[in-house]
Order: sequence, then C-alpha cells, then structure tokens
Amino acid sequence: MSSVELHGEPASADLLVLGAGVVGLATAYAAARRGLSVLLLERADGPVQGTSFANGAQLSYAYTDAMAGPSTWSQLPAMLFGRNGPFRTRWSADPDFWRWGLAFLRQANRARLQANTLATLELALESRIALHALLQHHPIAFDHAVSGKLHAYQDAAALQGARAMIALKQPFGVEQHLLNAAQAIAMEPALAGMSGLAGAVHSPQEEAGDPFLFGTGLLQVLQQQYGVQTRFGFELEQLSRQDDHWCLRPRAGATIKARRVVVCTGIEGAALLRPLGIRVPLMAIKGYSFTAPCGVRAPTASITDTARKLVFCRLGDRIRVAGLADLNHWDPRPDPQRMAQLIAMARDSLPEAADYTRTSNHWAGLRPVTPWSSPVIQRMAEGLVGNLGHGMLGWTLAMGSGERAVAQAMAR
Repeated sequence: MSSVELHGEPASADLLVLGAGVVGLATAYAAARRGLSVLLLERADGPVQGTSFANGAQLSYAYTDAMAGPSTWSQLPAMLFGRNGPFRTRWSADPDFWRWGLAFLRQANRARLQANTLATLELALESRIALHALLQHHPIAFDHAVSGKLHAYQDAAALQGARAMIALKQPFGVEQHLLNAAQAIAMEPALAGMSGLAGAVHSPQEEAGDPFLFGTGLLQVLQQQYGVQTRFGFELEQLSRQDDHWCLRPRAGATIKARRVVVCTGIEGAALLRPLGIRVPLMAIKGYSFTAPCGVRAPTASITDTARKLVFCRLGDRIRVAGLADLNHWDPRPDPQRMAQLIAMARDSLPEAADYTRTSNHWAGLRPVTPWSSPVIQRMAEGLVGNLGHGMLGWTLAMGSGERAVAQAMAR
C-alpha cells in the first residue's frame, strides 16, 4: 500500500486517480471494486464538469469508426478551409499541430481505418460489459435506455458504402442493418421530418444515458460504499518523480505523494506529461451541445445525421443535440455564433424533434483526439499510467478504459 499525503496528513491509498470526468470516475471504480483504496483528485469543484458534462449522451458501442480513412482526402478541403461547415480548423505554427495533422493523415487509408475501428470496437464492447456489471450492483439513475441508433444518410452512395463497415464488425457480434428510407421511417417515425432521406444504418443494441447524472451517481457510490477519498478544487501545478513516489504539487496547499498514479485529465494530459519527456499526441476538437424539451415528433432511438454531423439523443423528456468539430480550438467556452449555427442545423435536420425555442445547457467541450482515434491506455513510467485520448467516445469507452488502466497500474 502506498502512502499518500493529503493536506499535510498521511492518508492511505493504493492508487491516485487524477481527473473526475467519466473516465476518471470509471478508473476509480475499477480500482475500488478490486478492493484497492483510492484517492480521486479534480481541479473543478465537482465531478463531470469538463468534456463529460453535456456530451452527445450516446453510448455508441457499435459505431466506433475511426475519424481518418480513405474519404478523408476528399473531405480535406472542407476540413481545412471551411468556415461555416460542421468541421473547421484553426491554423497554427505550433509544431504539435503539424505533427498531429501529419500523423492523422498517415491513418487515412483503408487498412488503418479498419484496424483503428476494430481496436476501438474491442474496447467499446469491454466497456458495455463493465457498465452492465456496475449497474447490476449499483442501479444508478441516469436516463439509461437501450434505445438503438440510426445513422441517417441523404447520400445514397454513402449509404451503400456503409456496407463494408457493417461487414467488418459483424464477426464480433455487432448487429447492424442497412435500411432504405421507408424502412428507416417505419423504424423511427421522427425521420419522416428529414428531407432527402436515402436510408439509414440501424444499430439496435446501442444505448444512451446522461453522463452528468451517471458521474454524480457513481461518485456517491464510490464515496459511500467504497470509501474513496476525494479532493475537488485541486489545481495541479507540477507532476514530478521523487525517489519511488510521484509528487503532485498544487497551486495552493500541501504536495501530495503517491506510488501509483493514473492520469485521466482529458485534453490537459498532454501538457501535464510533456515536462516528464512523455509525449501523447492529443488534439483538441471542440464540440457543442444543447438540451431542449422533446418536440411533437421526438425520436425514441438516437439519430445521427451523417450529412450535418449531428447527433440527437433522447434523455427521458429531453433531447440532447450535439455536433460541430472545431479542430485546434482550445477555448472551452461556447462561441455564441457556433451555438446558434448548431441550433439552426438541428432545426433544419429534424424540425419537430425538439422545442427549439426552449433550448438550455448551451455547452462546449474539448474532445481529446489521437491521430488513430483510439485512447492511449498504457504505463508511461514507473507507477504512472495514462488513460487519455478518448475523443468523441469518452462516455462510451469510460468503463472499459478504467478496467484496462487499473490493470496496467497494478501489474508487476
């Protein structure tokens, strides 16, 4: 057991988890359920305040397709030079921006698309098992539903192109079906409001749930049933190695020392580890969301509008809409113009899905993306494990990532 110093007082903990988003909380649970004592540190004043707070809410266990693939090359002009489309890029002279971009383009071929997609799929399926196991023991209320998902296409050629990805995942037990427009509308009547619908890919086993409600509920379980120690408002200034301990020095207060640390700090992880000579290629891709009451034709299933790059997810009597991808934008504050654009795009896509006059929870978050779209979960140094780079799938991959990270941390 390692000695952890908290507020100048010695405290006992086997593992220190840095970051209390869904990934950090899942990591703390993976350790606590093994009987390990855990100290959870977080900069914010509560859990799930960053990228986890109001993401798209979809648990996309089947749709794990990597960002980079052969189609990237035809989409590149819009990605790099588009100003008002779903994807836009902020140019920078920073060498890390160019290194990440070149590494991303090296993934833009069929072989890497398939390999990266399957690597993430494996973790996603592990995550689903881990989440269901958690809920059997601790029935957290977070508007959880196995509602299925429909990827809606307006481009008939793109719809037919989805066959290859369906076939790729089928041997792993992933159930997906290609539907024409009439079949898709019969499956989900809300799609009748989408103009030019060519068809959809239906993934009936997909799930949904509010990540904020899940995170706050899981924290309560960790504290009350597993004795997990927490410290919020911990602004880490430096992480360093001293003898056989890691030292975490905050901006104010006593330094904390621990033998084993798992870093789950999202986009901030790269800058935190860089002074140690550890490079994790993470790029901030800023996304937006809003929440609104259900409209007169609210979907039951989750819907992804592939043309507009929007997701619609039902959470009880609410609809969460998320979208846009601003690459290399590092300010987490919502841009009012982009938020207005997201609402307008959603209204254009599914005009009766939500009451767009009553939107709330206008949110933006920085999604930490690796060039290959899968997270980095590995030992970085003695007693130090990274659990970073989950991109758009942090909510989906959190539980499985926590299991893998703790296994790495406790391995001899």
